[in-house]
Amino acid sequence: MAPTSVKVFGSPMSAEVARVLMCLFEKDVEFQLIRVDAYHGAKRMPQYLKLQPRGEALTFEDDNLTLSESRGILRHISHKYAKQGNPDLIGSGALERASIEQWLQTEAQSFDEPSAEMVYSLAFLPPAMPQQQQNGNGNGNGNGSGNGNGKGIGNGTGNAVVNASTKRVLAGAPPGTTKEKEEEMRKLFEKSQRELEKLLDIYEQRLEEAAYLAGDKFTIADLSHLPNADVLASDPRSRRMFERRRNVSRWWKKVSQRQSWAYVKSLQRPPSSNGADADATNAQNGQKRIDGDNDSKLQRNQDYQQGRPSADGRY
Repeated sequence: MAPTSVKVFGSPMSAEVARVLMCLFEKDVEFQLIRVDAYHGAKRMPQYLKLQPRGEALTFEDDNLTLSESRGILRHISHKYAKQGNPDLIGSGALERASIEQWLQTEAQSFDEPSAEMVYSLAFLPPAMPQQQQNGNGNGNGNGSGNGNGKGIGNGTGNAVVNASTKRVLAGAPPGTTKEKEEEMRKLFEKSQRELEKLLDIYEQRLEEAAYLAGDKFTIADLSHLPNADVLASDPRSRRMFERRRNVSRWWKKVSQRQSWAYVKSLQRPPSSNGADADATNAQNGQKRIDGDNDSKLQRNQDYQQGRPSADGRY
């Protein structure tokens, strides 16, 4: 089998990397993921540092092309691999593509920063917050009695996802967090929440007219929201922003349940320390890893669900 031309360097926990991985799964593009911890530079690979001397959170290689901005990579993947996988990600006509670009820019310019700041601040705040601090109109989400899980934030895997190019995040308040830091993060949370509430009101109106942001089909404009939105919609302290808006809630349920996102979240789980146990689980489920030239879509999807690369490091 010829070596795959697509390589992704980074951690699936990074919002930038998660965005690109989901697009690759949607387009059914074979790729190799080289896990790089953007937060700890001591073990960075020489091959990676040659591509990104500054050690950015994401590097994407496709033949001789190297990119590091996630939304530009989404556009590249959708155009280059237009004839495979999901054909709707980038649209087919000028009007469709203009609408997709408009909403992709809205995500980048208006959604990304406040959502990343909310995710970041939640890591320093207590699991149970007063109801009046839950959203801009004071409705709250009713978790003042402490119905959190004892971890600051989560995405269904017990881990946090945030734009690694702007924030560093750990699940739960880091040890030694001072009251001053907590108060600073509470103010950041409330400011960012007010900004995001206003934007979600605009989304609510738009989604009254269409199933997805750019029209009636799932596109990269929707996809780009997934990483940070997944954290906020999963956390009791912030999910009411999504739940109390009928159209936004419907939209979020549809986009977050896509199989491609489930594949990404499986990659965000820590790898098993016991490879034999993982192999036993695969065998029990009748699943096979990709070896040699056997790369059927079914088998690849089964490996995606286990969050495991093939024997040659591909997905």
